[in-house]
Amino acid sequence: MTSVKAVIRIDRFISNATALSRSQVQRVIRAGRVRIDGVQIKKASTPVSLDAEVYLDESMVAPPMPRYFMLNKPIGVVSASHDPSHRTVLDLIDVPRRDALHIAGRLDIDTSGLVLVTDDGQWSHRITAPSKRCRKCYRVALAEPLGDQQATRLDAGLLLRGESKPTRPAVIERLSESELRLTVTEGRYHQVKRMFAALGNHVVALHRESIGELHLDHSLEPGAYRPLLPQEIALF
Repeated sequence: MTSVKAVIRIDRFISNATALSRSQVQRVIRAGRVRIDGVQIKKASTPVSLDAEVYLDESMVAPPMPRYFMLNKPIGVVSASHDPSHRTVLDLIDVPRRDALHIAGRLDIDTSGLVLVTDDGQWSHRITAPSKRCRKCYRVALAEPLGDQQATRLDAGLLLRGESKPTRPAVIERLSESELRLTVTEGRYHQVKRMFAALGNHVVALHRESIGELHLDHSLEPGAYRPLLPQEIALF
């Protein structure tokens, strides 16, 4: 079976692998300073595989290595690349080529906890694709105690307002009368809040503790981040 090589645009390849901006890269490409496997190219959109030999002038450009971070998202920060009114998750990450990163699993502005950030699209797809049923575990504080009948409905799956398909069964670990740990395998819009609203309850605090087998590093203060370890990357 023939393997499929990963292919990206040459301007993205070079900007991801160097300190040059995309516009700077496009200028050097138009100037004829870039070669792919010995062939001079002048179009920024030229496709290139990650195992090709790319030269800028007489220097070989090593292929860009994907990056992976975990971040403890504070309340008040939005899970977006840009926002005109609020700080974003990417605003908290001070690394080169930050605009190449994206968020693998968003959180609402009033939800805190584990967020994963990467520039590896295939890796993030394994986390966010509905078919993967990746587990997300939340610590939930409720306005009212959770009754046994409500817990049974969560365990069986319940129909959310405006939807025709019930949720997948959730796993509950009671921590107190009105606080629990909830694990779901979906990522519907505002899902956790809507699930409890469907039960006539209200979420007053929500914190994501883990995604799959990856748990938030307790040493990370709100707003702090760190690169993932190789064994953590391999979990997905």
